[in-house]
Amino acid sequence: MIRLGLNIDHVATLRQARYKHAPFSSFAEPSPLQAAKIAQEAGAHSITAHLREDRRHIQDEDMRLIRQAVKHLNMEMAPISEMVEKAIEIKPDEVCLVPEKREEITTEGGLDVSRNESTLRKVVQELSQAGITVSLFIDPDPIQLKAAKQTGAHCIELHTGQYALATEQKRIEEEIEKHKLCAYLAKDLNLQVNAGHGLNYNNLATYIRSVPFLHTVNIGHAIISEALFSGLKNAVRKMLQLLEKQ
Repeated sequence: MIRLGLNIDHVATLRQARYKHAPFSSFAEPSPLQAAKIAQEAGAHSITAHLREDRRHIQDEDMRLIRQAVKHLNMEMAPISEMVEKAIEIKPDEVCLVPEKREEITTEGGLDVSRNESTLRKVVQELSQAGITVSLFIDPDPIQLKAAKQTGAHCIELHTGQYALATEQKRIEEEIEKHKLCAYLAKDLNLQVNAGHGLNYNNLATYIRSVPFLHTVNIGHAIISEALFSGLKNAVRKMLQLLEKQ
């Protein structure tokens, strides 16, 4: 079965909207830590949280508390020295290196690994030496995938944003073909294949039926949105049921 990683950033976003200046007070809600615990109890295989430079949602203390509470923590972060130090301190099971822009609402695209291979290789090496599995968030581009292999990364996470935004069948099929090609190439290069960004209850089935060798799909917005109406435990289980059917 393909593993489910739940991204809890949006829980922290909602908390910060009101409790930015006191995120860990007794009355601050909702709690990312509680969300992580509920998701794990419901069957989520891992918890993903993005510690951004500007700390717009997830905070350092969130990461420390969640690390203590969950079996598998995937920390998303920019490939910069500050975050490398934080990751080595927090000791997540996995780090996913992502591009980061201050003005973006959410991550808009994959890393340009081919242009930053040397820098990324150093970051991957530091994290690997600390016993952390390293993934690179990339667009479905063979050039970026081959460069990712050269950095020493253990995994790639395919950016599914363009697939998720596609509405015309031809465009959907084109995006699927890109992801299939990269999945086969990653398999040949002995890279674990993860995927995420914009996957939801409607588009997940087609994607996971079409793209081979998937290990984990990381999903946040769709599950947290569904949780508003059916509760987080039910929302997680609903997504797991989709994965189990394939």
